[in-house]
Amino acid sequence: MNGQVRQLQEALRSVHYVAEEGLATVLYLSQRLRRPLLLEGPAGVGKTALAKALAEVRSVNLIRLQCYEGLDASQALYDWDYPKQLLMARTAFTHGDVDQTALYSERFLIERPLLRALRERPAPVLLVDEVDRADEEFEAMLLEILSDFQITIPELGTFRAEEPPSVVLTSNRTRDLSDALRRRCLYFWVDYPSPEQEAAIISLHVPQMAPHLARQIARSVRRLRKLSLLKPPGLAESIDFARALCELGAQELDETVTRLTVGCLLKTQEDAALVQERGLNLIWNA
Repeated sequence: MNGQVRQLQEALRSVHYVAEEGLATVLYLSQRLRRPLLLEGPAGVGKTALAKALAEVRSVNLIRLQCYEGLDASQALYDWDYPKQLLMARTAFTHGDVDQTALYSERFLIERPLLRALRERPAPVLLVDEVDRADEEFEAMLLEILSDFQITIPELGTFRAEEPPSVVLTSNRTRDLSDALRRRCLYFWVDYPSPEQEAAIISLHVPQMAPHLARQIARSVRRLRKLSLLKPPGLAESIDFARALCELGAQELDETVTRLTVGCLLKTQEDAALVQERGLNLIWNA
């Protein structure tokens, strides 16, 4: 393994993020090549957490844009302070000194996450979270930023980042992303960790837990993910489950403690009913 990739792995681990070699390598390359990184995978595998960990490692701000259907430029790029513009226009009209260009100067510009990420120094980590939830028009709006790290505002011109931010995009694949967006990014598929990796992650976040119990939790969660659940438990659920067991002083997984804490793993009534039907021993007898 490249020594600098290993250093990045160790730095991420110091902030409680375990990145396997492939993920650490593509993250390192995205930093060196100054290319956005697109992470796809199931919900709850640590895609968003990687961007947070990277910001912590670099000691810079994390600017997060949470995507949703209908997201547009006024919420993602920039907007104008219309009340202040109106007040200035009224004042200028009263004095007969109306200057249309002054109404669209930087004093009235409201920075939204994407513009703020380009202008902030030191360069932050920009997280475009769940980009698949936004529509194709939003993707098209992103292309200039991902290609050239710049935003063009018709009234003011082009704003180019002096120091490009580190860009991480995440997707749960609720829809296909455009080829144009994919071409501008490095790519990595983030899957659920192996039971051994998950046990190590649990131990890192819950160091007071006995190693054998962390391994048992990892095996239990792996069993649950093989079922047809609406919301399969992710890493956050595994860690919550481990913390709950520690809070209750549990030394082993058994039927009683599983029944009391299963809400840490299963987040819908339908999933809970399915597991009850199959038997809670799926969890505690792993």
